[in-house]
Amino acid sequence: MIDFADTHQTTLHTLPNGLTIILREVHSAPVISWWVAYRIGSRNERTGQTGISHWLEHMMFKGTPKYEQGELDRLIDRSGGQWNAFTSMDHTMYYETLPSDQIDLALDAEADRMFNALFDPEEVESERTVVISERRDNENSPTFWLNEELRAAAFRVHGYHHSIIGDMTDLYSMTREDVMAHYANYYRPSNAVAIAVGDFDTATMLAKIEHYYGGLPTGPAPTPFMRPEPEQLGERRVVVERPGHTAFVRIAHRAPSATEKDWFSLAMLDSILSGPGGNIDNKTSRLYRRLVVPGIAAGISGSVEETIDPYLYQIGATVSEGRTPAETEAHILEEIERVQQDGIAVQELEKAKKQARASFAYETERVTNQAYWLAQSAMLNDVDWFDTYLSCIDSVTPDDVQQVAQSYLNARSRIVGWLLPTGMEGEA
Repeated sequence: MIDFADTHQTTLHTLPNGLTIILREVHSAPVISWWVAYRIGSRNERTGQTGISHWLEHMMFKGTPKYEQGELDRLIDRSGGQWNAFTSMDHTMYYETLPSDQIDLALDAEADRMFNALFDPEEVESERTVVISERRDNENSPTFWLNEELRAAAFRVHGYHHSIIGDMTDLYSMTREDVMAHYANYYRPSNAVAIAVGDFDTATMLAKIEHYYGGLPTGPAPTPFMRPEPEQLGERRVVVERPGHTAFVRIAHRAPSATEKDWFSLAMLDSILSGPGGNIDNKTSRLYRRLVVPGIAAGISGSVEETIDPYLYQIGATVSEGRTPAETEAHILEEIERVQQDGIAVQELEKAKKQARASFAYETERVTNQAYWLAQSAMLNDVDWFDTYLSCIDSVTPDDVQQVAQSYLNARSRIVGWLLPTGMEGEA
């Protein structure tokens, strides 16, 4: 028997082996997007195995006894579809978007590689080289070093401490057996959520999923490794020196998890301070006018991410030539203090909400993105998160924005990072 429940326009099902299924019919185009998300990300990695979730994601494209390496690339391309995967701090996701009449290929492929992925020793070593090269490419950006040091200073204990790509020393020392054990522990139906959005009949799609996934082994969901972060007891600072000519400033504060009401208020504060992000420019934001227009900074940005556990609200600035990190930081903190003391105008908030609605509409236009956001909601343990996003944004008041500025953007929870350029090698 299948446990059945309805939530808004989405149907939820749980197979006897523990696989959670989320289905949503969207008949705007003859395509279906199929996602399988696993509750395992870099936040669950132990010291000595940082980056293992991302490495495993790479290995999932190395074939199975049924589909040799490269065969799914050819089949999906021939079908006019696309597929990919990514690892985040909180989860690992795989997806295929295909014409509706070809969706069995995606269903079969993900069911197959949930248990039958190959770990040929030569391929494991080859992918070690690829991941190490990927990290080295990241290291070519000075801001990678700044962001890594800032995050490490912010999180002393919690798994958000390290980057998704992992520490170089671990990428060299981890073994094939480590990666295989990670796969065996976390890739199972009870630790996964499967999502389909697109042009299908729900009953027919559910029958297909039961056919491909119903016979997969049953087992309890694993208990992921996780260490809670202790309270921060005061401002923390890091200074990074790297070759180059440009200075950068990062200011981070503790932020709530994405399922907390304050998260939405903080998202509106970020939009007002640094801009809405996405394809909408930030030239009318407070910090752009405060720093970029007068030439103090060459660029300004902000971010508050959708995370399971409390993470960070970050503001980043590229310091203009002839200006200093100290000056840039002071202007950012003064603008934050202005919101804390004086609040914001109703018109500012309404504009931020309008931009959020426009960005949301653009980002969820395609079934692939709709399926992603349903998967993200499931990973946040709130399947309604996607459907209630706009109503949560609409409910934010000017007082809410001022309150989160006062509560979260204080010196006690602040982490400041400067990147100081040292010039380029060979310069006089």
